[in-house]
Amino acid sequence: MTADRKTASDRRPTRDRKLTQAVASSDRRFAVVSHTLLILWSVIVIVPMLWVLVSSFKSTGEILSSPFSLPDHWRVENYTHAWTDASIGKYFLNSVIVVVCALVLVMLLGAMCAYVLARFQFPGRRVIYYVMLAGLTFPVFLAIVPLFFQLQNFGLLNTRPGLILTYVAFALPFTMFFLYSFFRSLPHDVYEAAQIDGAGEWRAFFQVMLPMASPGMAAVAIFNFLGLWNQFLLPVALNTDQDKWVLTQGMSAYASSQVYDIDYGGLFAAIVITVVPVLIVYIIFQRRIAGSVSQGTFR
Repeated sequence: MTADRKTASDRRPTRDRKLTQAVASSDRRFAVVSHTLLILWSVIVIVPMLWVLVSSFKSTGEILSSPFSLPDHWRVENYTHAWTDASIGKYFLNSVIVVVCALVLVMLLGAMCAYVLARFQFPGRRVIYYVMLAGLTFPVFLAIVPLFFQLQNFGLLNTRPGLILTYVAFALPFTMFFLYSFFRSLPHDVYEAAQIDGAGEWRAFFQVMLPMASPGMAAVAIFNFLGLWNQFLLPVALNTDQDKWVLTQGMSAYASSQVYDIDYGGLFAAIVITVVPVLIVYIIFQRRIAGSVSQGTFR
């Protein structure tokens, strides 16, 4: 029996080494496959973007004759033409005004709503939470006709404030849903310490609890910015005044106005102007997105 025990004990390290080698081999294969897929995906995304950027400095003849070569002469005037002659600058300013105002409002209202639902107990709290979540499932196109008449009755049709309020209404459920778990996970001790120091509810929220949820605030602000900046259906239906068009409307009109005599260089320059703000915001705050994404669950 002693010999059998020694044999079994000798076999155990061998099995452990084989298991460790098998796990390491599996991890290496997974790493190779995942990195290969990531490289392929990066090429698929980056190469078209670089092609658009290079093409924005070319003339139409150069783009059609040698689409993948560098330009003989870097035509910076394509951006000047797109910014002034195609009124992209005016539409860009309208987009900045509408998106920034809507973003500030939706972040403030969404944070307050999520904070109250996450930290306070009151009748109807659960109903309000699930009604807000139901807004995430409501298709935008179903609300176009009611929104049109509603804004018309309030005198907000074809105005920036009307578009801002509409953006806020459609971004609010997602903002509340995203921030709910952040406020839910904040420690009660800090809130109680703020109350002991004499802070009221408003001061405790703005000076104590809201800064503690800043990672979630940054992440949801980026997601909202991307969604509002690229919004097309709502402006087209509710904002038909050309002087108040946002960038997506201006880009659509600019592309469709060039029926046969298309200025591809100016069009690509307008695309770069549209994409650059989104890339800048994402590059600056990408760590916030990677570290702050979480699911909101009602407890």
